[in-house]
Amino acid sequence: MGASGRSVRTGFKNKNRRKMQDQVATAAFWLASAIVTMILAFLVGYIALHGWRSVDIKFLTSPAKNLEGGGGIGPQIFDSFYLLFLSMTITVPLGLGAAVFLSEYAKPNRFTALIRLCTETLSSLPSIVVGLFGLLVFVTYTGFGYSLLAGALALTVLNLPVMVRVSEDALRSVPMDLREASLALGANLYQTIYRVVIPAALPRLVTGIILASGRVFGEAAALIYTAGMSSPPLNWANMNPFNYTSPLNPLRPGETLAVHIWKINSESLIPDVRRVADGSAFVLVLVVVLFNVVARWLQARIYRKMTGTRAVDLHAAS
Repeated sequence: MGASGRSVRTGFKNKNRRKMQDQVATAAFWLASAIVTMILAFLVGYIALHGWRSVDIKFLTSPAKNLEGGGGIGPQIFDSFYLLFLSMTITVPLGLGAAVFLSEYAKPNRFTALIRLCTETLSSLPSIVVGLFGLLVFVTYTGFGYSLLAGALALTVLNLPVMVRVSEDALRSVPMDLREASLALGANLYQTIYRVVIPAALPRLVTGIILASGRVFGEAAALIYTAGMSSPPLNWANMNPFNYTSPLNPLRPGETLAVHIWKINSESLIPDVRRVADGSAFVLVLVVVLFNVVARWLQARIYRKMTGTRAVDLHAAS
């Protein structure tokens, strides 16, 4: 009985110790999450408090003024979205194609290990280094000059590793049973990937694309050396992309919203620089937040359409 009693007491002590460890770990995780949330809320709240008063229809649609106050950010908003479109048009096919090759076709060997090493190395490059690379290659050697196309190619180099990793993880998350069932029904590997694997991975793929888009929208360092810090006078009545004054011409320089914020703060040529900078920062943060909200909403909506169930937990949906 004595030995049995000591064993029972030891068991209770171990159980209480494990319970305490679990409570301490849970409290630490909650504390870390609360700190991150408070930092984000403080940053967004500070920017919104100083910037929302400057935002109105005139501010969002009128062009910037260099030496006099009262300018807006209309062309900068258009250039940001147009550059985003150009960049993602290049990034998504390349990233998805590389992910399909790595997850469905390639076998583990030195070549695939080299590809993953290259993507990991590219993902760790600072954006200013990518900007200098774009200046040498896309601006100088290719002859594109300071243009939206050069900026889109530089952003492709910056965002491609993220797109490859997100897409590969999304494709690998598809159960192997779906692939085997498709092959058993007579489909070849390409048909299985195109009609089964990619649609099943679509919620994660869409989320990755939108989050990568948010990163493109907020990038500045890589665009200073490639897309330029000014825009030529644009003829909004001419939408021919081969005309230099057309807004849709990818070979013209373009100043994005993030670059505009850096430029006006560094030069301080306009008298109301604080108002324009605060309003521009508020619009930029608002767009990035909307990108993340739309990503979560689309993920849940696509999951619900594909499964017929409502995803309560968005992470479980992916």
